[in-house]
Amino acid sequence: MDSTQQAVARLTAAGVHGVALTWVDNAGITRVKTVPLARLARAAEDGVGMSPVFDVYLVDDSMTTSPHIGGPDGDLRLVPDLGRLTALAAQPGWAWAPADRFEQSRAPYPACQRQFARRQAERALAEHGIEVRMGFETEWVVTRAGEPAGTGPAYGMARLVEVSAYLDGIVHALAEQGVQLLQLHPEYAPGQYEVSVAPAAPVAAADLAVLVRETVRAVSARHGLDASFAPVVDPEGLGNGRHLHLSLWRNGKNACRDGDGPFGMSRACEAFLAGVLHELPALLAIGAPSPAGYLRLRPSRWAGAHQCWGLENREAALRFVTGAPDDISGANAEVKCFDGAANPYLVTGAVIAAGLAGLAAGRTLPPPVAGDPALAPEEERPSRLPDSLPVALDHFERSAVLREALGEELHGSILAVRQAEVTLFAAATPDEIAAATRDRY
Repeated sequence: MDSTQQAVARLTAAGVHGVALTWVDNAGITRVKTVPLARLARAAEDGVGMSPVFDVYLVDDSMTTSPHIGGPDGDLRLVPDLGRLTALAAQPGWAWAPADRFEQSRAPYPACQRQFARRQAERALAEHGIEVRMGFETEWVVTRAGEPAGTGPAYGMARLVEVSAYLDGIVHALAEQGVQLLQLHPEYAPGQYEVSVAPAAPVAAADLAVLVRETVRAVSARHGLDASFAPVVDPEGLGNGRHLHLSLWRNGKNACRDGDGPFGMSRACEAFLAGVLHELPALLAIGAPSPAGYLRLRPSRWAGAHQCWGLENREAALRFVTGAPDDISGANAEVKCFDGAANPYLVTGAVIAAGLAGLAAGRTLPPPVAGDPALAPEEERPSRLPDSLPVALDHFERSAVLREALGEELHGSILAVRQAEVTLFAAATPDEIAAATRDRY
């Protein structure tokens, strides 16, 4: 019995009847096609048809076009990654697998975001002997009939108690799915919670970001609750981030520690992080891709609104974490300025590309920033990151690093979607932007 037959037999015994095959589009929406379990082997061999036009869908399901992608013509093949096949604990009868997208000829589709992330991870290993490990923090706001569920103090035990059965459902579902949960806790805004899972290779980390989100969504529905992962629910309040943690490994050793760079990082780690910091204004078009994200990305809100880095500084866009002295895996960096509208595959791949450019250029980090950058004297204050999507797009268009890494097809489709969403929301108020995006991601 081959591995596919074994997987089908295992899922049949678990009562699974259908398999959801997902990909994430450039607007940050997780799209899906499903197949009955009996056709999973055929889907893995031949793929499932889908139009390339989804790469130019906007957040409201309208369409734009780009130089290489758009219009009603053409077809691709969704090929499930059976190595990630997971029975969904909160959706009885269903399993899930992320999919790569190929041309009908089975040639790699140049605008496949998942394959882009894989290429960048392979580059890091081939060019520098670096294994990148990544993990996402997922924040969301949970409501019942439009009102926050869990209104006790921020980070307070009272808020956990209010929805303890619901949060237990999330813990149980993730464990049943083999997801290693690190933390789950109430966050700052009313009804806001955060979950962190163990780091993984870049593509696997992005897969987990998708699986965790859909698990939270499913558990919420089973408890009569609604979960919003949008950058902002209330434009006057704090938003939902989806922070990215990363560490670099060489020969089994964490390159983020025991080196002669700043705070013990290796020189390779410093160059990589300096590359990420340098490209952050352009990376925002990937990591904060919606006009809604710039309602969240404000100073003095722990959103990382300034282009700076610091040791354990939660106001810096790039936070360095040394970890406990006896925890070799604890040292890592956190990119704080990204949010839940981002495609996680684009985020992982683009951050690696920026880091590799830093390594190639031998970049060094500027002095670290302590305290809230917004409160520093004006002459000492680090630069603000872009405060709107058009400004971030200008940096994105001019970034040779990201254009080369993404390729013309993927770069062009991302740019087209961002420009179209700028136009879509050009006359909208903050409240209207929040309302239009609140339940889309």
